Amino acid sequence: MSCTVVEDELALFDKSINEFGNKFKNTLSDTPCQMAGLRDAYKDSIKALAEKLSVKLKEEERMVEMFLEYQNQVCKQNKLIQEKKDNLLKLIAEVKDKKQELEVLTANIQDLKEEYSRKKETISTANKANEERLKRLQKSADLYKDRLGLEIRKIYGDKLQFIFTNIDPKHPENPFMFSLHLNEAGDYEVSDSAPHLECLAEFQENVRKTNNFSAFLANVRKAFTAMVYN
Repeated sequence: MSCTVVEDELALFDKSINEFGNKFKNTLSDTPCQMAGLRDAYKDSIKALAEKLSVKLKEEERMVEMFLEYQNQVCKQNKLIQEKKDNLLKLIAEVKDKKQELEVLTANIQDLKEEYSRKKETISTANKANEERLKRLQKSADLYKDRLGLEIRKIYGDKLQFIFTNIDPKHPENPFMFSLHLNEAGDYEVSDSAPHLECLAEFQENVRKTNNFSAFLANVRKAFTAMVYN
């Protein structure tokens, strides 16, 4: 109930008082019995009005309690809505971070793919170049086989084994050999000479600089020959 209702009740009460006063003035000349009846009627009117006001006040108190309870529920709902909003914003931020991480990861994978493609192409080019060089070596070996008593065999690890004969006049069948392969840089790598040649490392450096493989084979044969005669 609003305060206007209470004010109306008070105005009604004030009007009843005024009416009673007027009736009292008009009945001053009446008998005492009439005065007593009027007094009793006034008391009953006051009692009824007091009861009615009491009911109205209790209704007002109940309305206030209901309003406070409703206000409390609204506060709880607002708090719950804010918590859900905060959780949603947090989830959105996490999804955004994951998306950025995925974009970075995708970019890294793409870089690795491109790097792998470049390395694969480089290795393929190097392998083709090495194959061509090995073919040239084999061709050179065929040309010098009869002249130098040279035989070339392909052995483990993509190595070529060079075997010289007709070096020792007393034992022309005795082999003098070394192994050769191309390293990752595409350079000649000489090893496993039998018998051992101290000058083999020097010959290796020279053929890397000059790329004159024929001169390299001739120098190795000369070194083996000199070993026999010394």
